[in-house]
Amino acid sequence: MKRVTSLLILVTMYFSIACQPTLEETNSQLREEVIAVHDEVMPMMGKLKSFEKQAQEKIAKLEQEENVDEARVEELKALAFDLNKAYDGMFVWMRQYEVEDGDKSPEEVESYLKEQLVLVSKVNEDITAALEKAERVIGA
Repeated sequence: MKRVTSLLILVTMYFSIACQPTLEETNSQLREEVIAVHDEVMPMMGKLKSFEKQAQEKIAKLEQEENVDEARVEELKALAFDLNKAYDGMFVWMRQYEVEDGDKSPEEVESYLKEQLVLVSKVNEDITAALEKAERVIGA
């Protein structure tokens, strides 16, 4: 009876360990999450530049008026800055992102991918926030 119980415990432990995803599978999933965040915001890049151009045009038009609305000009300049910063942030992230694992151990790859997920999520937040601000300030 004791042998059967021990055998059942061992079999249960084996299956519970065997069902755990490997570190390579976890890393593959993390890489997919990083790329998914990138793919979500990449199509917004053109919209960032379009809004930035609109802001610059509005600034130029306002500055030509006799009674310049300085507060509006400053608001549009701040918006153009935020849009450009969000745009540049994506390309800064893309330039530093390493597609290949190189000689990294699976643990190092996992740590790197977790860090990249945080960084690309920040890029996503910055782009989304800049676009929301542009829609408020300039309109759709």
